[in-house]
Amino acid sequence: MTLTFSVAVAGFLLGASLIIAIGAQNAFILRLGLARQHVFVCCLICALSDALLIVAGVAGLGTLISGNALLLGAAKWGGIAFLTAYALFAFRRAWKPAALDPEKAAPDVGTLRVAVATCLALTFLNPHVYLDTVILLGSISTRYEADLRPVFAAGAVLASFTWFFALGYGARLLQPLFAKPSSWRVLDVIIGCIMLAIAYSLLVAH
Repeated sequence: MTLTFSVAVAGFLLGASLIIAIGAQNAFILRLGLARQHVFVCCLICALSDALLIVAGVAGLGTLISGNALLLGAAKWGGIAFLTAYALFAFRRAWKPAALDPEKAAPDVGTLRVAVATCLALTFLNPHVYLDTVILLGSISTRYEADLRPVFAAGAVLASFTWFFALGYGARLLQPLFAKPSSWRVLDVIIGCIMLAIAYSLLVAH
């Protein structure tokens, strides 16, 4: 495995771990997929929005932090703390798993304009989106050399595109799986382990 490929995989895994969680945005995309309405447009909006924020975080915050030793140290330990806390939350969700119910978690599907407005609101009015993409991914990217940060960002962006389009177009196949709390238990355990592994890699990195 080359260094470039491993960095891309790290970005993909971290991006996927942050995206795949029960929430209104995922429920809305799932519902659109079940209704077969506005799927492509809304999946594209979610993926492009994530891409915009990821690139902004890696390019802007990553460059800013990497040029300051104090900020770099703060980003490292802040990232370790955030990832560890995120892992613990994932393990707690796994202890008492829920299920994804698109009928309850998302508003009614309407016209394309309404669907797009709802999609944008669920994306940009959610503070966790900024914490996950701009802050966390931007901070984690500073562990890599400047020429590898775009590769890391590309991996995270690919995870967003893969997830949203798989969720939207695979909704009818995925609904039975997501309706089972046991499926989310397994998924949250995997997410928690990935987060702890990344936190450990930050801890031992020079």
